[in-house]
Amino acid sequence: MKFTIGKPDFIKVLQRIQGIVEKRNTMPILANVLLDASKGKVTIMATDLEVFIRDAAQAGVSEEGSVTVNARKVFEIAKELPGDQIDVSTGKDDKLTLKAGKARFNIMGLPAKEFPSFPEPDEGALQPIDGETMRNMIEKTSFAVSTDETRYNINGFLLEREDGRIKMVATDGHRLALVVSEGDNIAKGQKEGVLLPRKGVMEMKKVLDEKEGGFFLGISQKNAVMKRDNTVITVRLLEGEFPDYRRVIPKDNDKKVSAKREDLLASLKRVSILSTDKIKGVKFGFSDSRLVLSSSSPEIGEATEEVDINYSEDEIEIAFNARYFIDVLEALKDEEVSINLKDSLSPGIIRPAGGEDYTYIIMPMRL
Repeated sequence: MKFTIGKPDFIKVLQRIQGIVEKRNTMPILANVLLDASKGKVTIMATDLEVFIRDAAQAGVSEEGSVTVNARKVFEIAKELPGDQIDVSTGKDDKLTLKAGKARFNIMGLPAKEFPSFPEPDEGALQPIDGETMRNMIEKTSFAVSTDETRYNINGFLLEREDGRIKMVATDGHRLALVVSEGDNIAKGQKEGVLLPRKGVMEMKKVLDEKEGGFFLGISQKNAVMKRDNTVITVRLLEGEFPDYRRVIPKDNDKKVSAKREDLLASLKRVSILSTDKIKGVKFGFSDSRLVLSSSSPEIGEATEEVDINYSEDEIEIAFNARYFIDVLEALKDEEVSINLKDSLSPGIIRPAGGEDYTYIIMPMRL
């Protein structure tokens, strides 16, 4: 294999796959990236067996071939090489050579045939999607995904179609985020909800963040595929049953509060500084037209702050995890938010003021 490639192009595709590469070294080959040079381009692939990513860049290919090498090392070397062009070649024993200017690096590789095969997407099943809609749904739910690997059925996002709309739901057992968007083509092709793993969805979001338009998504029995130009990400769906989120949403939270989102966010950030690090608990004291936020730590001190709100119901005091509250306030862009409460022991509901397309449920704490 022998090719010449522009340094910026090479670095860009190598950087994109770094988040996929398996770092726990359960299989040595999974720490590698597959380089395949043919037909005037270099195709780069990486996987951890749950998420597969493939990308390509134009190159001057003088000798076709393929090899796998350590993904992190080849990326670090490419970044530091001088000049704007990199000459890449392979010799005996799958050794990769990178040359630029007076610099030369040899990296030991492994045969390409040992690399896991890439699941080829069914082009006919791919449907165009609105990138901004998908990005918005991920941003408003990703912080609520569980990171507890023993609870694999909530280590990702539920994506489902219902009545011509698409829904994305995430929960960690202490909070739940639900966003609804018009149009059903994002999840077209599957009858029931599917579970998308967090890692795969966040890799998809990276592609959504860096490029505009032209996105395609397809969902089969086992995989979800996103494609944009030369970039293809294939994600193995999670197995298991997602909790019935409809049963979690309270129906009788009759105490309604509205507040300026940015004011509440700023106050909450300040007060939470003195909350206990592990618990992050903050008390919310609601009374006529005002909210008193308070926190304390026996070793550090205490803090209180008043926030102007619209509220005329009975007084109520309830504690929430400040981090959970801050996450949703940062994800929303609306000027005002509404908070619906029942009592000090029941979960609260947070929504954009006047909006029903987003629902965030947060469990109370005992302080």
